Amino acid sequence: MGIISWIILGLLAGVIAKILLPGRDPGGIVGTTVIGIVGAFVGGWLSSKFLDRPISNDFYDTATWIAAIAGSLVLLIAYRLLFGNSRERR
Repeated sequence: MGIISWIILGLLAGVIAKILLPGRDPGGIVGTTVIGIVGAFVGGWLSSKFLDRPISNDFYDTATWIAAIAGSLVLLIAYRLLFGNSRERR
């Protein structure tokens, strides 16, 4: 997959992660989108590095999608833990 495919996959993984983990995010839609893109890259890298799963060239590979969504969920949870109360402070 090319870089554009990973960005599209990240956008979709971010949307799926947001659906699976609803609530208010400190960064709004832009922050969630960036988290989705970064999560796709991190999830793909981690699955290839530690799970010995090669990165597929096919956009519709189930394992790649699961890794991208899992990476997005992990980053979204970490982001909420680190910056979750930033809207409440004045």
